[in-house]
Amino acid sequence: MMDKTFDPSAVEARISTRWEEAEAFKAGREDRKDAVPYTIVIPPPNVTGSLHMGHALNNTIQDILCRFERMRGKDVLWQPGMDHAGIATQMVVERKLAERQIQRRDLGREEFINRVWEWKDESGGKIKSQLQRLGASCDWSRERFTMDEGLSQAVLKVFVDLYKQGLIYKDKRLVNWDPKFQTAISDLEVMQVEVKGNLWHIRYAIDGQPDRSITVATTRPETMLGDVAVAVHPEDERYKDLIGQFAILPLVGRRIPIVADEYSDPEKGTGAVKITPAHDFNDFEVGKRHKLPLINIFGTEAQLALSGNEDFLDGLTQTDDLKAVLALDGLDRFEARKRIVAMLEEREVLVEIEPHAHTVPHGDRSNVVIEPYLTDQWYVNVKPLADRALDVVRKGQTKFVPENWEKTYFQWLENIEPWCVSRQLWWGHQIPAWYDDQGNVYVAMSEEEAKAEARTRHGKDVPLKRDEDVLDTWFSSALWPFSTLGWPDDAPELKRYYPTNTLVTGFDIIFFWVARMMMMGLHFMDEVPFDTVYIHALVRDEKGAKMSKSKGNVIDPIEVVDQYGADALRMTLASMAAQGRDIKLSVQRVENYRNFATKIWNAARFAEMNECKRVAGFYPKAVQETLNKWALSECAKAINEVSAGIQAYKFNEAALSAYRFVWNVFCDWTLELAKPVLQGADSAAKTETRATIAFIFDEICKLLHPFMPFLTEELWAIKGEDGPRRETILALAPWSNLEHLVDGKAEAEIGWVVDLVNEIRSARSETNVPAGAQIPLVLVASSADVQTRAGRWGDIVKRLARISDISFADAAPKSSIQLLIRGETAALPLEGVIDLDAERARLAKEIQKLDVEVGKIDAKLGNADFLKRAPEEVVDEQRERREEALTRKAKMEEALGRLKDA
Repeated sequence: MMDKTFDPSAVEARISTRWEEAEAFKAGREDRKDAVPYTIVIPPPNVTGSLHMGHALNNTIQDILCRFERMRGKDVLWQPGMDHAGIATQMVVERKLAERQIQRRDLGREEFINRVWEWKDESGGKIKSQLQRLGASCDWSRERFTMDEGLSQAVLKVFVDLYKQGLIYKDKRLVNWDPKFQTAISDLEVMQVEVKGNLWHIRYAIDGQPDRSITVATTRPETMLGDVAVAVHPEDERYKDLIGQFAILPLVGRRIPIVADEYSDPEKGTGAVKITPAHDFNDFEVGKRHKLPLINIFGTEAQLALSGNEDFLDGLTQTDDLKAVLALDGLDRFEARKRIVAMLEEREVLVEIEPHAHTVPHGDRSNVVIEPYLTDQWYVNVKPLADRALDVVRKGQTKFVPENWEKTYFQWLENIEPWCVSRQLWWGHQIPAWYDDQGNVYVAMSEEEAKAEARTRHGKDVPLKRDEDVLDTWFSSALWPFSTLGWPDDAPELKRYYPTNTLVTGFDIIFFWVARMMMMGLHFMDEVPFDTVYIHALVRDEKGAKMSKSKGNVIDPIEVVDQYGADALRMTLASMAAQGRDIKLSVQRVENYRNFATKIWNAARFAEMNECKRVAGFYPKAVQETLNKWALSECAKAINEVSAGIQAYKFNEAALSAYRFVWNVFCDWTLELAKPVLQGADSAAKTETRATIAFIFDEICKLLHPFMPFLTEELWAIKGEDGPRRETILALAPWSNLEHLVDGKAEAEIGWVVDLVNEIRSARSETNVPAGAQIPLVLVASSADVQTRAGRWGDIVKRLARISDISFADAAPKSSIQLLIRGETAALPLEGVIDLDAERARLAKEIQKLDVEVGKIDAKLGNADFLKRAPEEVVDEQRERREEALTRKAKMEEALGRLKDA
């Protein structure tokens, strides 16, 4: 006998063990060696990570695809793994060491790396167990880590090959520099923070024209020490005669040219801008256009580095001002700013200080201001790789879903810059480059190979020193689809499972990960790494705000699983995963799907109590009862809808189709309409109905399994205890195609009953008919078919719709509301049941109130200032309120229309 309630916490661990023992998720199973392969690579979560709602959505979608394709008979490989996460992991370990007053440089590189591996082995990978709790059907036996020996060999080979092909090189360029961690970081690791600052207007004298000057405005007066030019717009009449002349840099005395460049905006500030190519990305480009020198005035900790700085001192004359500037050597940039501003005020060249709010880049982990910093780094010339990656998407070899994300992909790749791949960290793949005493570089797979190259150059062995930098973590991630399959070895898995099929990821890493996998996959494998890229939306809180710890609105998926079960969370996320629309998640929604799980469990218990057992050799096409034909037909249609939804990546439509069939069609109608038969005397109809319900329940388990795997696997086992022996666990059961069971005649009959009862219930509710009131039903000028149906199903209609009697008439009685049911008229006489005039007045008043509400919302949404100022989630909320109001209004107008005819 089944338990009274479904307890997810008691079931989930047991089901996980069952899957593991059956090796249900193992790719290359003997029974599938001839099956079509289907591959998904997991976006490797950071080894430092824990599951958040974005992960939960991402992995739920991947799991739906994998379970669906596995049931469709494919040899599924869902490749799991973790990313070493470079700076994130190093930061965590450094913080733990700092708690014991230990600095990494005190340990030395080798010992520090050992500590990181220890931490990874002992404490990392928490997310793996959390993904398993969510039900992720990965082939966990194939789990990979981006610093595994095999993957590390792939990284070395790619770097060496690209270097030998001339696509990797070393160059001095500006990078995003994190002064706290003292490393270059990627754009992805930079967050723009709005701050209240100032614009300092500084007057620069014009060389040789004592009566003239030019004023520049800057948010960073400390960088003026590295100024090499002043730029003005070529069409700015104020400065045309100064183009080609020279300005004198205050405090320093450097003579710098005034250049014409369209980067200078005549409408902003003074129209003249200081150019500091070593400390600003835009200025760097201006400097390249005008062949200006680069003067770096900062050290690695963003302190002034002037002493012994030949670039800074070159050509300068020793003055009192210069001595005062040199005395600032070693100061932090912000303290230097205060001193320099004070010096400018003293010399009366600070014209104005204007309050100015602007965005300032910060490190997303260090929370310090990022410095554009001139330094030697390793770069990949990705332009040739990008051209091919663009071409395959344009030709449709890889498709984006939703398609609009192709524009983002194109925009980034069409404007691609060289990729800075070196990081000044210790944790990561160390760059395979060695230097001799003369600075010659040897890029090789190993130190032995590098020494051999050096020996060839010098004719003898020479000491070599390895480059201390490591590679950007995205470099190894870019190889993920083929490095996890054994490349560069000629692995059989590589031939079978590459290229992969669907990539599921977020929009924020289309460039950083998706595009780079495309480039590397095409370059080294000569094939696209995946045929489809599904971009999922964000999971926000119920009001539409982005979840963040600072806001206190984060919903922890594991806490939700603990409270409501993994199936409820998965079904919630799937049902809300509409293409291109962010998910507004509330715990209430999860609770609703927990109730759905309870509904299914109760339906299973109802079937058990009514002895609805599986029958060997049951042939659904042979059923005779109209109700059973209808239920099987509806089941067939639901399977088609769910299949189509998943294949079109419309997961919300697939989930809701399954939900509607199970709750509305099966639980609310099939079981309800079957009760008289099941609770009646034994008969052929009763036997057939029991077998049909048991058959459909198996199909429900299959239908819901991609979304709710734990509940369905448990019910599959329970329902397999009686009757014919199960051939397999549900995870490996075949997906059904019951299209041959679609029955239009049965749908016409039972569909009429369902629609009639629903319309009567709706009309009663809209017109405030008392819940307990029994009212008559008149079928107006009805056809022979309707009269036959009324005779066959009349008792059920009376019971379900609280109808006192059913009669037939040529015209609708007086004071009745009319319902149109599949082209035929039904009437509900309401005289004496409700006050018709009062109801008409009430509905008219409600409609008027809704008109006012919609009008107010329309006024807001039509206000450009409101749209500009209001947060995105507030605008979305207004739009939703408008849709809800219009829906309520339409229902009331329909009810009023019925009453007007009464």
